[in-house]
Amino acid sequence: MQSTARKNEWPLDKMTLQCDVTKKNREDFASPPREGAYVHGLFMEGARWDAQTGIITDARLKELTPAMPVIFIKAIPADKQDIRSMYLCPVYKTRQRGPTYVWTFNLKTRENPSKWVLAGVALLLQI
Repeated sequence: MQSTARKNEWPLDKMTLQCDVTKKNREDFASPPREGAYVHGLFMEGARWDAQTGIITDARLKELTPAMPVIFIKAIPADKQDIRSMYLCPVYKTRQRGPTYVWTFNLKTRENPSKWVLAGVALLLQI
């Protein structure tokens, strides 16, 4: 966020991260993006990501922590962020909640975001 804010002369305290889930795996990328970063290796707990529709959907039976596709993250001004039909999904280092909190990603959903809050949906860096 800091380098993007400096480059575009935007105030850092008015910046946020935009999270776009791609339909690709790590092997599909040969080079880094010009701006932002590709992130892989995250797992979703409490639900799963439907790559076809590009939204959060109910978890499958016996699939506790499905892997997420590659996520493209870039810094944008906070007032340009669209939060309609988004679930503010917390990201944790481990399954232990609380002290392992890292950030919040906005993930697309067709359901009411409260459904995912009640289900305890979160992204995990390791399982």
